[in-house]
Amino acid sequence: MDGREVHRRGQALLTTALATTALTAGMAVPAAAAPGGYECSSQRFCVEAESPGSAGDAGGPAPAGGGAGSGSGKPQNTLGECTTRKLDPQPPASSPVWGGRSPSEGAIYIRTCEMVRGGPGAAGRVAFPAGGPFFAGEAPDDEGPDPAVLAQRAIDSMLLAGPAIASPKTEGTYTVGMPMWMWVTPSATTYGPNTATASAGGVTVTATARVSRIVWDMGDGRRVTCTGPGTPYRASYGKQPSPTCGHTYRASSASQAGGTYPVTATATWEIEWSGGDQAGEVTTTRTSEAAVSVGEGQAVGR
Repeated sequence: MDGREVHRRGQALLTTALATTALTAGMAVPAAAAPGGYECSSQRFCVEAESPGSAGDAGGPAPAGGGAGSGSGKPQNTLGECTTRKLDPQPPASSPVWGGRSPSEGAIYIRTCEMVRGGPGAAGRVAFPAGGPFFAGEAPDDEGPDPAVLAQRAIDSMLLAGPAIASPKTEGTYTVGMPMWMWVTPSATTYGPNTATASAGGVTVTATARVSRIVWDMGDGRRVTCTGPGTPYRASYGKQPSPTCGHTYRASSASQAGGTYPVTATATWEIEWSGGDQAGEVTTTRTSEAAVSVGEGQAVGR
């Protein structure tokens, strides 16, 4: 099922605020969308209907450089606490909402969930009905959010980004046949570890994210997988290949579009979370880009 279909079904399952006069008249409750597109269950909680989100071969010294990061690290709307209340007044015994039961057997309730909006200029909390009115023999307990939903909220707040590429640099020209050293500059948002918490309804979840590997697509048809940030190059290393993360170009980039190789570095973030008597793992990726010039002759800008 794709995101559009889930969103459509979420809209169909949500209800507008319920008017007592409509219930007492036995009218059907019209379906409507909750803010942010949530799929709801009258007995549980709402889940956001649209989701967000990714030692090599030896290879050389030359200019080091930064790249542009990208990835789905935007804050998102998430679920807060859900509460249940008894309708007052209760619908008449003739109302179809009773499902053929007698008012003496129980009561009609409605559940309301809180959506926490995230993102610049959109912060706030909005309450909306989660499904239609339902019968219960006894007053149901209020239910807080799913810990997995809180985990996603914590992850969103980390604003995880693509690798901060230190080498290769976009400035200068590298040399064909010379080992290239690749490395990134670690930080909480570009490499980890990064820890965040989220709370709602008396439940607190803590999530910790770390980059487990970076896959470098060198633009020449070859990929290099590095399990660490790489080793920064020093002039004293001369023409040695990188011991942890490197590549050697075998052809000039002159024939490439723009005269450069399009390099991407895709970091895989492994995220562990726990809280609310539950635990889990989430994997996501973030990508950064760099354009690398490779030519014949002496390398410059080391």
